[in-house]
Amino acid sequence: MEFREVVRRRRMIRRYADRPVDPALIDRMLEHAVRAPSAGFSQGWAFLRLDTPEDVERFWNATSPDPGASNRWLDGMRTAPVVLVPLSIKDAYLDRYAEPDKGWTDRDEARWPVPYWHTDTAMAAMLALLTAVDEGLGACFFGIPPERIPAFRDSFDVPESHVPVGAITVGHRLPDSGAPGSAVRRTRRPIEEVVHRGRFRA
Repeated sequence: MEFREVVRRRRMIRRYADRPVDPALIDRMLEHAVRAPSAGFSQGWAFLRLDTPEDVERFWNATSPDPGASNRWLDGMRTAPVVLVPLSIKDAYLDRYAEPDKGWTDRDEARWPVPYWHTDTAMAAMLALLTAVDEGLGACFFGIPPERIPAFRDSFDVPESHVPVGAITVGHRLPDSGAPGSAVRRTRRPIEEVVHRGRFRA
């Protein structure tokens, strides 16, 4: 598939067909994810791969405020046979930039204008999302409720040093139902409104 077509077709898929995903396709998503750029080539990321029915159910039980809840979004997302959780590792960046070739002598977090450990992990997640489209799959990136992160950590032995920046459901797309999603209810902002050339203009 042409790259421009991959970008054009990328959208968040919230309901999946009842069939498994070839593990090789998930391998490819993760192989591409780790090709993302990272400051100082710190590569401060990790990925939790949940691709068995038991692990996926455990994920939803841990991250849902009410595991027994039923609503359109949750019922659809629970049909995904695979969940990937990108995790950012701040210490990898603080350690890397305290090395001799970077010139800093400490691990002071105040030196960072933005938390690149989250930014770089999010870019890795985007490469996984684009790979899903290229492989004919559907995927959706979403957040884990902050109050559920301790339960998520406990369920999967995730250390405090690793912060989930979100999660990605993966599966085979169903035909579009025509149900109104955000992209239907809201129009895409025109490029002229978003891009400011030479000087920012409100």
